[in-house]
Amino acid sequence: MTRIQIPSETIAPSFLNKPIEMYIFLDPLCSACWDLQPIIRKLQVEYGQYFTIRTVLSTKLNKLNSVCNKQNEQILKSKCDFSDLEHPVLPSIAVKAAEFQGKRAALRFFNKIQEHLFLKTKNVTSFSILIDLAKEVNIDVDEFTIDFQSKECARSFQNDLSITSEMQVTSFPSIVFFNENIEDEGIKVSGIYPYEIYVQILQEMLYEEPQKQQPPTLEKLFYRFHSLTTSEIACYYNISEQQAERELKKRLLLQEVEKIVLQDTILWRLK
Repeated sequence: MTRIQIPSETIAPSFLNKPIEMYIFLDPLCSACWDLQPIIRKLQVEYGQYFTIRTVLSTKLNKLNSVCNKQNEQILKSKCDFSDLEHPVLPSIAVKAAEFQGKRAALRFFNKIQEHLFLKTKNVTSFSILIDLAKEVNIDVDEFTIDFQSKECARSFQNDLSITSEMQVTSFPSIVFFNENIEDEGIKVSGIYPYEIYVQILQEMLYEEPQKQQPPTLEKLFYRFHSLTTSEIACYYNISEQQAERELKKRLLLQEVEKIVLQDTILWRLK
């Protein structure tokens, strides 16, 4: 963990009536970013009244530098055939394109990319595959394709890269915490730590012990996060995984949820 100065005015935090803003730096192709997800969700469930989240998408510089000139021209060209294009930077650009249809759509799309990446069922660096995944999460594909090729999307991704550079983020995932006191430095956390460490950081930034809030209903959790593991649900409601699974199986019989098996992980999702 390191201290950093408040960034420039062009990317300064906007707290929106909450005392802390968290910049979360993610690469869709990073397995550790997937591992961080349950921790962030638990923070949102228990202490979400204290902070807002700004997701910053990036990718390792060697991935950017490895783009050949021909691919570079294709990526930057506003009207071209992307169907055969493959590159590790495309998932990040695609998520930025999905953001034009709302943050929830972008989050569903990001999660779908990671699901297929870790199942190794699809090549998520292929634009044609990214189109298929957009369909799976009910994104308007025509709008998505237009946004992907737009100058606004390129500008949005470039802005994320600029924030990553200015905050000197070199590994993913990373989180930078800022509070409302402009004289305080931010706290940058690279990698993944136990959940209690993030709660301690909140306490330090708030200058008081944060008060845990009660979890919302299961329906609201599904609406917010789209898919959940059995262990996440058990953790939020302070029940055993067996109890959580029994409740989920009831909803499965009622066809309210569906069960997705991902290697050694089971995801539950609203139908």
